[in-house]
Amino acid sequence: MIKISSADALLVVDVQNDFLPGGALAVPEGDVVIPVINRLMTLPFGAVITTQDWHPAAHCSFREQGGPWPRHCVADTSGAALAETLDRKAVSLELRKGQSLSVDSYSAFLENDGVTRTILKDWLRERKIERVFVTGLALDYCVTATAIDAQNDGLESVIVLDACRGIAPLEDAVSKAENAGILLVKSSDLS
Repeated sequence: MIKISSADALLVVDVQNDFLPGGALAVPEGDVVIPVINRLMTLPFGAVITTQDWHPAAHCSFREQGGPWPRHCVADTSGAALAETLDRKAVSLELRKGQSLSVDSYSAFLENDGVTRTILKDWLRERKIERVFVTGLALDYCVTATAIDAQNDGLESVIVLDACRGIAPLEDAVSKAENAGILLVKSSDLS
């Protein structure tokens, strides 16, 4: 059993309408993570952070701009909004990423250019956070990228598997995280 304390943060990655069933870039069974994340939010984390893709209308990641993805999570649209059933009472910070027209951003810490940082690293350090538990969508993209960058920034990084869903087969996403040295747990392992 892993005991949660004020030195721990819960990161809720991109649980947004466009990534849920029926959304523009739906993650299969993406909605099943919400009750698990809501339960995790009741644990004594020192901080709870949500992230959102918050893209301009002509974002570089969109197919019509030559990117790999359908148009999704356009800023100030219902698709970019956090899921209505996600309990946000415990949220300390709502972080929006992917706002640059020409750079995508999977990680909550570092944009895909490998240079541009978000405020998250400094924000967590100011609050003396030492370990992050990463949840959300999609496991094989934004969740794993966030967990790896957290670890690279000197934080202990843990992925809560049953609080995540991905696009690729689970084994592929798990392998990628394990190869990066990320600890994988279930929500039932936390108290």
